Amino acid sequence: MPERALVIVPTYNERENLPIIVPIVLEQDPRLEVLVVDDGSPDGTGELADALADADKRIHVIHRAGKQGLGTAYRMGFRWAIEQGFDYVFEMDADGSHDPKHLPIFLKEIHDADLVIGCRYFDHRVTVVNWPMKRLLLSYFANIYARVVTGLPLWDSTGGFKCYRRAVLEAVPLDRIHSNGYSFQIEMSFHAWRKGFRLKEIPITFTDRDLGESKMSRAIVYEAIWVVWRLRLAKLLGQV
Repeated sequence: MPERALVIVPTYNERENLPIIVPIVLEQDPRLEVLVVDDGSPDGTGELADALADADKRIHVIHRAGKQGLGTAYRMGFRWAIEQGFDYVFEMDADGSHDPKHLPIFLKEIHDADLVIGCRYFDHRVTVVNWPMKRLLLSYFANIYARVVTGLPLWDSTGGFKCYRRAVLEAVPLDRIHSNGYSFQIEMSFHAWRKGFRLKEIPITFTDRDLGESKMSRAIVYEAIWVVWRLRLAKLLGQV
């Protein structure tokens, strides 16, 4: 059987971005398919996703009732990908901040790794475009903080452009991962690392969205602050 790869794209009010990003994703490799997980977007993103899926069998849609968060969207998408037998599973934002042209590089690198992470701070080089300095510094030092507290050997543990082998998603205890913001990314990578899977970072260019509104909030930041200490404690107690 040929290899199959699924790109999971969570959406909430991304009607302007979705019809732009999905065709570009599918152009990158014939093995790629897209799963849109929409949280009942009031702007009609879900209905637009259905129209895209009707026109192309490589596009799939899951509808959820109301805004439930990034982490729960990815967990639902992971389970669907496992059930459907995909070999590789991507996380990717719908807002254009993750360049689909990186996807073939991920597919190449995943042959020598179990989890490939797109890194915005690779080898101490910052490759972020259009972020205000305050947000850039918050992200940069949050990643240093997560690395120091948890021991996770990544320069960009909060990044959301990733490719997993199916075996990783089958091994990570998805029911025990409750984060919904950027700390969800830390938790997933942490569990994969602690289970002995091979993690690899590759440099990407991250460009802030041109259309729509950012989903960043104080709650997401506070969640990340305490989650890393919970992971450290679990590591010390041998519970991971």
